[in-house]
Amino acid sequence: MDALIFGVIASSALVLGALVGARIRLPKAVLAGMLAFAAGALITALAFELFEDAYEHGGIWRAAVGLIVGAVVFTILSAWLDRVAAGRHEESEGSEKLDPDAAATDRAPSSASTSGAAGLALLAAVTLDGVPENVALGVSLGEGTGGLALLAAIFVSNFPEALVGSASMREQGRSQRFVFGTWLACAALLTLAVVVGAGPLSTASPETISLPLAFAAGAVLASLADTLMPEAYEKGGPLVALSTTAGFVLSFVLATL
Repeated sequence: MDALIFGVIASSALVLGALVGARIRLPKAVLAGMLAFAAGALITALAFELFEDAYEHGGIWRAAVGLIVGAVVFTILSAWLDRVAAGRHEESEGSEKLDPDAAATDRAPSSASTSGAAGLALLAAVTLDGVPENVALGVSLGEGTGGLALLAAIFVSNFPEALVGSASMREQGRSQRFVFGTWLACAALLTLAVVVGAGPLSTASPETISLPLAFAAGAVLASLADTLMPEAYEKGGPLVALSTTAGFVLSFVLATL
């Protein structure tokens, strides 16, 4: 029961973020600050919850290999999604040439589709690092080790990622039903991951647990370098460093309680 509650709390940020992003247009500076804060929180989770635990459970080689594989998988998927977004942008430009009257209304969405934080790219990031993260959260609950810091890090990172991702999907012409349904399905998957982590995987060997933890660490690290931090800086400039610091400090404090 605790695992289900923790899973719902962690994943509810995705639903809330999707609702806000699909319905409300927030200033770029606000979005940048939220993404930077999430990046800082994820740095703490990456270093003190995911990779450290992977190293303690499976040793340096398992942790290193899992980290590299997670980073490679996310990077390849992110690059593929960027190409898909670029293709949509070229199609939009072609339709604008055929229909000049539609150019003014279509220009903003098509340019948004090439953003480093395109909706589908962020959805992929949340899923790739979210499943192992939530499994790790469930395992920590099953072992009775708490997991409060990881829960906080997951929540504060999920909300801005879903918010920006859903806003990007809307700018690309997706319907509110599609946007909300997609993020709701992702939230349900991540909630299930917590339950699985607290149930069947709670009795798995440490070596088995180390691999998804390290994979999640690699995916988080790649998403920070490839999507979250560049997008935050692009939207907010140098001041996002302060939001990143605040996210790191808050998550670190929770990790050391």
